[in-house]
Formats: sequence, structure tokens, C-alpha cells
Amino acid sequence: MKAYVLHGINDLRYENVEEPELISGWCIVSVKAVGICSSDIPRIFKKGTYHFPTIPGHEFSGIVTKVADSENNKWIGKRVSVFPLIPCRKCDQCKQKKYEMCENYDYIGSRRDGAFADYVAVPVWNLIEIAPDTTFVQAAMMEPLAVAFHAVKQADISKGSRIAVIGSGMIGFSAAVWAKKFGAESVCVVGQSDKTDISNRLNIEYVKYENINGRLFDIVIEAVGTEAAISNAIQITGASGKIILLGNPNGNIQLDQDVYWRLLRKQITCIGTWNSGYEAMSSCDWSSVKEALRDGSVCVDPLVTHKFGKEELMTALNIMKNKKEIFCKIIVEWDKEDQEGG
Repeated sequence: MKAYVLHGINDLRYENVEEPELISGWCIVSVKAVGICSSDIPRIFKKGTYHFPTIPGHEFSGIVTKVADSENNKWIGKRVSVFPLIPCRKCDQCKQKKYEMCENYDYIGSRRDGAFADYVAVPVWNLIEIAPDTTFVQAAMMEPLAVAFHAVKQADISKGSRIAVIGSGMIGFSAAVWAKKFGAESVCVVGQSDKTDISNRLNIEYVKYENINGRLFDIVIEAVGTEAAISNAIQITGASGKIILLGNPNGNIQLDQDVYWRLLRKQITCIGTWNSGYEAMSSCDWSSVKEALRDGSVCVDPLVTHKFGKEELMTALNIMKNKKEIFCKIIVEWDKEDQEGG
């Protein structure tokens, strides 16, 4: 099969590799669509991954083509999305089904081979069958949608809440969409680039950083992970307000003394969140996302600003790396003719 293999930092090669091996409890998924996550950029170009070689890619959908065990034959031919975190099932968090906080997790696309490939091996337990009218492109966005859903749940939004989301990527806009669905009175996304076109299609207010000063919010969701973004989050959170820290840190975080004083004196609550809650075949963040896509209660298609074929993955990665054009979610379609729902 063909795959994009990361041999070292800034050394991603499109080449022939062996198809993944099957082990008991696992299956093979033929990849149909993959989303590029912002975390893929430092992983490929700056920091590397946990070992080399590695095939990146963890936001994806496809069709199950093989299973290791006969009792899982029912999955063959199913259209699926995949929860990429593989929990140990043994630690205290896993015993409480808080798999996103597993102490010894594995992860598709960073700790093991992922979906920038024709085929990827995944545990059957991690499969989510998608609705017939959900496209592969939409299903490839289930992972970031679930991460945003999980974060917004931590905010415990009440009707009348005023909410700001700092960060105008896929996660930030998704969090705003969920906050609105959860009943917030007002929601705005705060960013640096001009993404009013995306916000208009979602019917969500968009404000540039330089225009947000002076406004205060009950809840601020920080979805960037920089010192500036976290400082801004503290500055615009009202007294007794809440900050949901969602953005992956891009380095060490230091706060000015005056900013930290505001955190104390306004008695602001900070809540960390990471990944998404999951339990196969039961109520969880992923099943909520699946249902919202099925019934159309959340609109995600406007988040997709670019689509590329699999031979154009490097072009897609460089758009995100160089930031020379406006983007939100970039999708790579492995088989364009199979993108519609069945």
C-alpha cells in the first residue's frame, strides 16, 4: 500500500509500505478521508513523534475491510470513524471509564501508525459506525468535534451564559457551535486572521483580538495554547467566571504578575480538558457527535475550507505550516468517488 511515512523531523515520504498486520481484537480500515490536525504540524516539521518511522494521521474515516476474529465479521463493510486513543484498560482512570485520562495510552497516528495511508489497523473497540447519510468527510471530523464537545461539557453552560472562544481553528469554531447548541445566550470566536466568512456561514460572531478588549464573559474557552491566548482569556473572563483550557501548549507558559493577580482577585476557575470521553456502544461524547451529524443539529460543512487528494497531502500540510492563506479544517480525500453517504 501507499503511505506517508515520517522517517525523521521534516522527513515525510510518500512510499510503498507493507499493509498493517492484524492481531486479535483488531481490524483493518480502508481510509477514505483524513483531517489534518494542528498537532500534526509540529509533529511532522518541528518535534517529531515517539519513534521513527511513523505514519501520522488520527482524524479519519473509512470502511472496515478485514477483521482478525470471526466474531467481529459483522464489521466488515461498515462505514466508520475511529476513536484514536487506545487505553490500557488497567489504570485507575480506565477502571472508571475515563479513558481520555489513561496513564498508559497508545495513540493512532503518533505512538503507532496512523491514517495518512491506504489502510490502518485499529482495535474493533474503537470503531464508531457512522449513519448512512453522514459523508466520509463529515465522519473524519468526528474526532475534533468530540474533543470540542468534551471541553464544552466541562464548562457546564447555563442558559444566559456569555461565552467567548479564543482560537479560530476547527476546535475553536466547533466549541462555539456546541456552546450555542448547549444554550448559551451569546457566543463569539476570537482570532487573529479574518475568518468572518466561516463565522457568517455558522451564524456565530467573530471578533479579532485587537477588538475584544473591554468585553467580559462568563465562560472563556481557550483553544490555542499560547501565553498570549491564555493571558487574553484571563483578561476577558468576568468575576467568578470560568476558563476552559483546551489548547495544546506550544511551549512553556508564563503569566505576567498582573494577569495572575486578576486570576486570583476575580476568583476565576480554570478547568483543564484533553481529548474526548468514549465508551463503545454507549452514551459518550462520540455518540453525541454521531447523533448531531445524523440529525443535522450541528452544521460542520462550513468548517471545511480545503479538500485535497491523497497525492496533495504535502501541499495541504504546507498551507497549515506556512499560514499564508485562510484555513479552518483541511481534509484529504483518499478516495474522492466514495465520499458521499450510502
